[in-house]
Amino acid sequence: MLERIEKLQVISLGVLIALALVVSTRMVASTVSNNVISVTGSAYEIVKSDSGSLNFDVVVKRSTKQEAYAALQNQLKTVEKYLNDKNIKNIERKTINGYYTYKRDAKTGAYTDIQDAYNLYQPMQINSDNVELIKEISNDITSLINQGVDINVSPASYDYSKLPDLKVTLLEKASQDAKNRASSMLKPTGNSVGKIQSVRMGVYQITPVDSTSVSDMGINDTTSIDKKVTAVANVSFKIK
Repeated sequence: MLERIEKLQVISLGVLIALALVVSTRMVASTVSNNVISVTGSAYEIVKSDSGSLNFDVVVKRSTKQEAYAALQNQLKTVEKYLNDKNIKNIERKTINGYYTYKRDAKTGAYTDIQDAYNLYQPMQINSDNVELIKEISNDITSLINQGVDINVSPASYDYSKLPDLKVTLLEKASQDAKNRASSMLKPTGNSVGKIQSVRMGVYQITPVDSTSVSDMGINDTTSIDKKVTAVANVSFKIK
């Protein structure tokens, strides 16, 4: 009796193994029958920005337009002397903006029609190929407050001028990486990579070097001098 049970177990196990082999064979055949393999490749390069810019506003508030304008001109002399001493040649003054502020009613707190002061602010921008100098000034220019200059500074911006050429090079490398990955995947099967069937370029991620951020829309960081530029390519190959 025990022998019969053992034989039935062996037979059942054999049937299960056979079915498993059939199913796995069909799965492999289904994958190979498409005769195409799709792989994602990537490539990156670390670059150093070769230009920088800094935007800031010089602000004054005086009783009249004339007083505000005179005060602004004095402050601008101080600012431009500071920049000239730093060897900044490219200084751009943008359109001056001005507006009145009005006094509030002492009882209700509502604004009245009585002018309180006139406000002027002068947007300015400096540019330089010396990115380290731009960084230095961005961290130091607020020291002009000690000389009576009211200044609001925006974060510095850094760019890499050869980015278009680099993007082309990285796309080529990402496509090669995809081919290498496909070859590694096919090697155990005895197949090899054939002609490219399609290529789809992913978005570029331009981030600070130590950043792990990614975005479906791509990232274009301008806050860091050293940048990591990453390209992604989705490539489909014919299987030989």
